[in-house]
Amino acid sequence: MTTTPESASSTQRDEDAVRRYVEHLGLTLSQIGMQRMPARVFAALMTTDAGRLTAAELADQLSVSPAAISGAVRWLEQIGLVAKEREPGSRRDHYRLFDDLWYATFMKRDRMIALWRDAADEGVSALGPGTPAGERVAEMRDFLSFMIEELNDMYAKWHKMRAEKGK
Repeated sequence: MTTTPESASSTQRDEDAVRRYVEHLGLTLSQIGMQRMPARVFAALMTTDAGRLTAAELADQLSVSPAAISGAVRWLEQIGLVAKEREPGSRRDHYRLFDDLWYATFMKRDRMIALWRDAADEGVSALGPGTPAGERVAEMRDFLSFMIEELNDMYAKWHKMRAEKGK
């Protein structure tokens, strides 16, 4: 058995149950739109106690080729879910989850929603606010504006809750 950060952990866990959960989480993420291999890699990183693994460790854990891992981590890096890092003197890259991952991920989505809202606002002007198409686009703009406001309130509540928990 290969020594991993998990096997060195003082807490014992059922590795078969963990493997099944990684596959279940990966499948769930792919069902909601994430590509299958990045979903599996993300699930593997989420379930490792260290929160970071090398490409070789990921390939071994998921029983896939290093090329599959390379493409998956590249995609995950592009959308801001993982970061690549290298320790001084090491020749191996490690892939890790971001601290405060969910906040950072949704802040990025918040910026995308703002861009979408701004494009909708431009569309209302181009289509005319009194036309059926202009009214549809205006409703989209208004909904996106509402989402941005609500998300900002939600982020503030999240940080307050984390602070109360001492995180």
